[in-house]
This record gives sequence, C-alpha cells and structure tokens, in this order.
Amino acid sequence: MVQTKPGSQTIDETDCPVPLATLGALYRGDAETIDTIVAGIPDRTRARLAAYLYGKSHTHEIGLRVAATCAETDLVQVAGVAGAVLYAQSRSRPSRPAERISPAGRRISLAGSTGSRHA
Repeated sequence: MVQTKPGSQTIDETDCPVPLATLGALYRGDAETIDTIVAGIPDRTRARLAAYLYGKSHTHEIGLRVAATCAETDLVQVAGVAGAVLYAQSRSRPSRPAERISPAGRRISLAGSTGSRHA
C-alpha cells in the first residue's frame, strides 16, 4: 500500500522493513531516541533498515547511525557490496560539530567558524 500526503513524497510500505510508525519516530527522534528504538529491532531487520534509510537523501545520516549498530556480516547479507561500504562509512565518520545545509545549499556550522575573522 502506498501512503501519500499533500506536498510529501510517496512512501511505499513494502520497501520499508519496519512499520511506518517506527520510521516516523526515527525520523523525528534525537540521537538518544534513535538509539533506543534501534536497540529493539532484530539484527537482520536493523541491517535492512540501515540500507533503506541510507539510500534516501533525507534519511542518509540516520541510515549511517543505524548501520553503526549493525554487524558487517548482516549488512553484507542484506545489501551486498553496498552493505560493506555502508559498514565502513558508518565507522569512519569523523567526529565534528553538527552541520546543517541551508535552503541555499550552503553548509552551516552550528559550532561557529574555525576560519580567521576579518575586522
């Protein structure tokens, strides 16, 4: 079944490995909420969820966070070579201040500028 809302993207329930309510909670949740939800998902389903989220631009970062909780073998079993890449990327993410993309497409650092200031 396909669910749509005016002005939103189409969500195909058959592609998502978890109920849409769980997906919505992950999308709206902070890091602690995501970790709590993911802890209750079986390993193989969690790997499928990581691949599903990673493959969508608006949930890419959540996919990496979920993948970081998965074993490499599970990710490879559900996504093949892409699963191995996802595993590696989820563990090699540099720790840096949070960033957001502005509507104009420019990166906005939430930690302040590291460059020199001109007076």
